Amino acid sequence: MKKIKNRKSETGFVVILAVLLLLVMSLMGTTLVVIASNDHEGNLQRDYNQQTFYAAETGIYEAKEYLNQQVQKGVKLKPYDIGPLNFCKTAFFPNLSSNMNYVKAIGPENGSARKGWASMSHLGSSDETEKKRLKKYQYEWFITQTPDINGHTIGSSLPKSKEVEGGSSGSGQNISESASYVQENKFSSTGTSYYFTIYSCGKGENDIIVPIEAIVLVPQ
Repeated sequence: MKKIKNRKSETGFVVILAVLLLLVMSLMGTTLVVIASNDHEGNLQRDYNQQTFYAAETGIYEAKEYLNQQVQKGVKLKPYDIGPLNFCKTAFFPNLSSNMNYVKAIGPENGSARKGWASMSHLGSSDETEKKRLKKYQYEWFITQTPDINGHTIGSSLPKSKEVEGGSSGSGQNISESASYVQENKFSSTGTSYYFTIYSCGKGENDIIVPIEAIVLVPQ
């Protein structure tokens, strides 16, 4: 009788132990799944942010190309009201004044403010899946004369380079991102180059917006 009771006790203990082990393994499995899921979500978010940043950089590149073209043609650039923006709001840039009377975007003389807005799908990928993915990413940009300490982009305090004697006229020169560019390149004796700031935003998955900016020196 004692042997039968001992066997029953042992059997009951084994069952309880098996249930406990099963419970522990289930908890461990659930924890691993949650960790893996969080890692995956984190990686996706980082990828979204990186792709959105690339979109914003594309806007910077496109705006530089526009400035280069205007300089090569000898086009005068003037400040205009920025007008409506799709998602690249001036509020994203703390160095710009909140008073839009003092914040103007540049454009060609006798024209209007030049702004850019496009999706990344125009980059020419032949893969339809990739095109669909790139279509989710957009960029928007505008250009101002580099603001002063008050965030104003217009007025007598506009930052500009020193006049440089000798050399060729401003037409046909290239823009530069270096503040020392004016010391290395020769404009006309009456030539002046101005600092301009390109503001660009990328917009991606989950409406993530990444604002960036770049300062360039433009002969005028």
